[in-house]
Amino acid sequence: MKPVEIKICGITSEEAMEAAVEAGADYVGLVFFPPSPRCVTPERAAELVEFLPADLVKVGLFVDPDDSTLDRVLSQVRLDLVQVHGRETPERLEQVRLEYGLPVMKVIPVSEAADLAAANPFLAVADRLLFDAKPPKGATLPGGNAVSFDWTLLQGRKWGLPWMLAGGLTPDNVAEAVRITGARAVDVSSGVESAPGIKDPARIRAFIKAARGA
Repeated sequence: MKPVEIKICGITSEEAMEAAVEAGADYVGLVFFPPSPRCVTPERAAELVEFLPADLVKVGLFVDPDDSTLDRVLSQVRLDLVQVHGRETPERLEQVRLEYGLPVMKVIPVSEAADLAAANPFLAVADRLLFDAKPPKGATLPGGNAVSFDWTLLQGRKWGLPWMLAGGLTPDNVAEAVRITGARAVDVSSGVESAPGIKDPARIRAFIKAARGA
């Protein structure tokens, strides 16, 4: 069986990027959502991805992006995948795919079994799905809140698309999360930080090692 794929999201520094690349991450994520402590400008993102290996998938995270936001970022940053984390409709996803010629990953927030049905309208238009924990009440960010959901909700579930698991993952629990959900790809942000927005290279390496071991 192929090893679990790993995405390190919300990278803001060369040190964190270097740790992710050297430890063998498959995806790196850059956040373009100003309220987030992990947000980077297009100029900063371009610096961070400039010398990355071609086979490393560079993901841009957006929340309800309009065309002007996407234009501004994509004119400056070489991205391979657009991740949308807001209230985007299937029609909007299709529009983004066609307009920018990039695959799109739609985030589905989960706190109970009924939430999984929100994935259905996107099966025909998304290239990937990402199941993340629904933000706690009063949270200002749609993700990166260091909370997880009941992983057994995903047991035995199949979609016609590749999918990732996110939400409260850490070096200590990722192997168990993979075992319970059967996820073949995992996404971490706050779980490898020493403070909000500050990635810890040692935790990145530990997470990748633990996920690979799963």
